[in-house]
Parts: sequence; structure tokens; C-alpha cells
Amino acid sequence: MKANINQRRAGVLLHITSLPSRNLGKDAYAFVDFLHECGASVWQVLPLGITHEDNSPYQSLSAHAGNTALVNMNYLVTLGWLTETECCEEKTCHRSTHFWRQCLFAKAFENFEQHATNEEQTAFTNFCKTHHYWLDDFALFSVLREKFNQQSWNTWPIEFKNRNLAALNDIRFFSQGAINTVKFEQYIFFKQWSALKNYANERGVLLFGDLPIFVSYDSVDVWANRKVFKLNDEGEMSVVAGVPPDYFSQTGQRWGNPHYDWIYLQSTGFNWWIERMQTQSALFDIVRIDHFRGLEAAWEIPADEPTAINGQWVKAGGEALLEAIFMKFQDITLVAEDLGVITPEVDALRMKFNLAGMKILQFAFSGESDNPYLPENHTVNSVVYTGTHDNDTTLGWLESLTPEQRIYISTKLTVDENAIPSALIQCALASIAELAIIPMQDILELDGSHRMNTPGTTENNWLWHFQWKQLSSKYVTQFTRLIEQTNRQCRKKD
Repeated sequence: MKANINQRRAGVLLHITSLPSRNLGKDAYAFVDFLHECGASVWQVLPLGITHEDNSPYQSLSAHAGNTALVNMNYLVTLGWLTETECCEEKTCHRSTHFWRQCLFAKAFENFEQHATNEEQTAFTNFCKTHHYWLDDFALFSVLREKFNQQSWNTWPIEFKNRNLAALNDIRFFSQGAINTVKFEQYIFFKQWSALKNYANERGVLLFGDLPIFVSYDSVDVWANRKVFKLNDEGEMSVVAGVPPDYFSQTGQRWGNPHYDWIYLQSTGFNWWIERMQTQSALFDIVRIDHFRGLEAAWEIPADEPTAINGQWVKAGGEALLEAIFMKFQDITLVAEDLGVITPEVDALRMKFNLAGMKILQFAFSGESDNPYLPENHTVNSVVYTGTHDNDTTLGWLESLTPEQRIYISTKLTVDENAIPSALIQCALASIAELAIIPMQDILELDGSHRMNTPGTTENNWLWHFQWKQLSSKYVTQFTRLIEQTNRQCRKKD
């Protein structure tokens, strides 16, 4: 691992939407304080992009733009760009508040234009200049998507679908106010995130982000960069991304994302990826590459196949890409999500660039002595988890096992069956892996009804959030003690 995490650390996995208020307001700062007080020094979140109707943070409208549903609107009151009367108490359901928030952002931008200081105006102008490489297209895309009732770009009138210059210039001229408002929304998101990151870093807490390897087909990235992806002349996909049948699904997972044209990407010096990583490196201290094995070879599924069963592995250009990334960002800290079907070639790619891999303890008790997830088989250059956002909670996982499996695990951990969930947390923290991450649900000892996501399904995911009353002093004390006992305490002095 890179210099900023080359010591034993502990962290917690909790997405922003799982905070009580589900935004970047006071609960986010209180969560940093909780981590700091426990001696944990890493906060891992899921991708921050704007989601589609399924709420999945792994299918966003932009590889760069932040999800403005995460913005604490009261922050705009603090800045003086909204009044308390205008900014009523924030509702909890983002989809029902979409138009309410749009209205508030528009009012805030109007007030900003009229009353912001020269320093504030300059800061906004500089933000737009710094992020122009993605922000200009994103703002235009957002206005067009609103114009066409949130429909996918490939269904738009042909002149907008194919980015006819005259048509786009007309929109830029007649919708300049709406375009600038979108840019202002992103300015607020990045400003609020930067304030949170600074607060966390000052308290010794690193922010750990997640980068989906693929992007959504219905995204500004595909609309504005067709050559980057494997599309036909009409802009449609003939193959889509996913994974073959595995632990999570007997029919595999058909994600539906477009695949990359690696030959074209390499001919550009991987410019699209470099720009993407530039944004991520500004947002986070550590970045996980989700589905890392797709950088070595990716599962291509014919677009007309309903499941992921009938696909094939196709080589990717990950080695050249990683060389380009590390040449541009020499101090970037990347983690490889190396779960699923992992081949020697995938391991070799990860090890060539000295990237930490992942160890999931829920996968460890299959009975084979060479199981890489068993604690005795862990390596220092790893991130160990009890489970991830795609796993059941540890208590839910335990309840799904047979009596024989529970007996086997309790024997391996040398604890009573009822103590397995807490023993698994202790096992993760005791691992030789440099970084141990515990999902918040496991700290709170929650059952499977609090699961964040079930891979291969599209309903009732990404909804879980906790309440502060659940975090009793008992759980805080337990977590703090385990961090201290396993020499992972990295509490920075106030």
C-alpha cells in the first residue's frame, strides 16, 4: 500500500445514504467523530454518483458528477444563499424531493448570482474551469435529460442523440441559466464534500471511495464519448458487461453496462480514464477499483441474452491502463476488488502494481485449507472484511447456514455459535492485513433485514440506514477495545 496507509488501520463501511439524515450534514461529521473516538481511521463509502431509479450507486449518470441528493440543503442557508423559510426541513425520500431540491438549487443560484462576494464568484468560476473536462458535457446532458423526461439518451431525437453541433449550440444559448444551475449544484456538492474530507483528515480519518469499473449506458460518459465503448454505428450495444454464475447467483449477473474499446483507449493515452481518476483522487484518499478482474479480462454477454450464463471472457487492456495511471498519479492509493473468478493472470496484474486485494471472512469457511480468505492465508497487503455491501450482514449470513456449518465455524473460531458475529469482527481486526473494514451493520449486530444489497436483484436494495440510538455505548466500547487490542488504533490528537 502507499505511504498514507502503510500501518495497521481499522475502518467502517457505511455509505452516505446509510447515515440517519442520508446526507453530508451534521450526521456525516458526527460519524467522523465516532470513528475518531474509537481509533478507527478509515471511512469507506460506496460510489457518490447520481443514481438511476433503482438507486444503485454502481449505475450512475456520470463517472464524475456528485449525487446532489446527498447535499445538505441547510448548508445553503449557512452560506446565505437560501433563507430558512425557503429551505424547509429535508424529507427522507430522495425521489419524492427531486423537484423540491431542484427548485431550492435554482433559488440558491439566483441569490448567489445577486449577492455572492467577488471571492465566492471567483471560486465558482475557478471550479467550472478546473472541472470543465467533464462538467460542460454533464450540465448539457442534464438539461437535455430533463427536457426529454429523464429518458435514456439513445431515445432522444436524432440531432441530440448524435450530438449535432447546431442543435447543441441552440440548447446552450436558450438554456444557459439551467446549464449554469447544474454547474452550481455540482459546485455545492464538491464544496460540501471537500469540507467533510478536510474535517475527517484533520482528525486522522481517511476517506475510502469506490470506483465502478464500468459506467452506465445511460450516462453522459457514453453519450459524449462513444468511441471509448463498444457500440455500433447507431450507438447501441451488441455486448454487455456482467459476471458468470458464482457465489452470488446461479445465472450470473447481467449488469448491462457497455464494454470498453481498449484499442481506442490506448490510442488516446487512456485520456478518458485519466480524467476519471483525476476526479476520484480529488474526492478520496483511497480508491477501490470495483471488479478489478475486468481490467485483465471481462465477461462479454450478447446484448440479447436475458442472463449472464452465455458469455465469454475477453482480454482487456488493464496493464497499460494502470501504467498510465501511476505515471500520472504517482501517489494515488488503489485497492483491487479481486473477488469472484480470479485467475493467476488477475493476481499477477494486481501484484505487479502492488495493489492490496480483498479478504472476505464470510467466504473463509468452505473447508479447504488453501482457501485464500482463511485468516491464516491472509497477506499484509490486503483489506480484510467480515462482509461487503454485497454480502448479507454477518448475523444474517450466520442464520442462513446449516447447523453443521455453524458448528464448523464455531469450532474454527473457538467460540460458542452465538458469539460468531462478534468473533468474526475480532478475527478481521486480528488479521495481518494492514487494513480491516467492518460494515456498520456488523458493529450494530443487525440481522439480514438490514442488508444493503443482494446481487442479481433490482428491488429493495440501497435503502438501509441506521439511527444514532442504535449505536449504544456498549457497541462503541466493544469496537474501541478491539481496535486497541489488535494494534489498529490511529487516533489523531485533537
